[in-house]
Amino acid sequence: MAITSPALLTNLNTALQSSFRDAYAAMRTEAFWDRVATLVPSTTASNTYSWLGDFPRLREWIGPRVVKDMKLSGYQISNRLFESTLGVQRVQIEDDQFGHFSPIARSMGQEAAQWPDILVNEAITAGESSVCYDGQFFFDTDHPVFPNADGTGTATTWTNFTTGAGARWYLIDDSKVLKPLIFQERTKPEMEMKFDPSTSDAAFNNDLFQWGIRYRCAAGYGFPQLIHCARTALNATNFEATRTIMRNLKADGGRPLGVRPTTIMVGPSNEAAAKALFETAFLSGGGSNPNYNAVKVLVNVWMA
Repeated sequence: MAITSPALLTNLNTALQSSFRDAYAAMRTEAFWDRVATLVPSTTASNTYSWLGDFPRLREWIGPRVVKDMKLSGYQISNRLFESTLGVQRVQIEDDQFGHFSPIARSMGQEAAQWPDILVNEAITAGESSVCYDGQFFFDTDHPVFPNADGTGTATTWTNFTTGAGARWYLIDDSKVLKPLIFQERTKPEMEMKFDPSTSDAAFNNDLFQWGIRYRCAAGYGFPQLIHCARTALNATNFEATRTIMRNLKADGGRPLGVRPTTIMVGPSNEAAAKALFETAFLSGGGSNPNYNAVKVLVNVWMA
């Protein structure tokens, strides 16, 4: 029988922390969120993204610099607080039954690494009914665009949403530093311990030691121009129509945005169709597939 001395508990905590970190690092390499979202560190309760409305481009330098102020879109993402707690009975440690705690700690590390994927996927799923910087739903058919570069004049509209009854698929330009979504991180996921009977109510009252994950972060919307949601059948005709829409998008003033769709994100229900369309070199009836490697296929397992 082990005695639950401070040294034993410290060693157990060290082992669990190591298991947590190793599993977190391994699962992090499998994450998809940074393909579609820009990581933005946060130092306050929320971040305001005034720069989303207008991003300067290069111009020929003749005379003094022309300064373009960031549009005050007022789009704000508030950080959220998440937790997960592991309770370990003191008698299990006394009876040397802590060998199974390490797999649980590893599982907690995996869950922490996957949490950004889950939040980003939640934002994508809610994009048809959640507003972005321009006041429209993130996926919408009537985003405004103005005839003058300063955002004045009578706006026309552009779309990044094709309605239908099929499973959603998303065409994305992930070639740029700034992505269509934002993952905002206030803190890194931390694993904390609480097992001192003199300070822990759980240890004193319930004979329970605790390890918990704490994570402050949030997901939100960046540039809707860089992603298009389609609910049509995933086939060559609909892919080309969606790609053409994205390639023809313009900024205020009429300048082309140069959007270049590079990735298609699908859920499990559309995985076979996407791979047949983009990862098969030859058509079933013979001949070369013109869409072979036209875009990379990203399978998002969190999509319904």
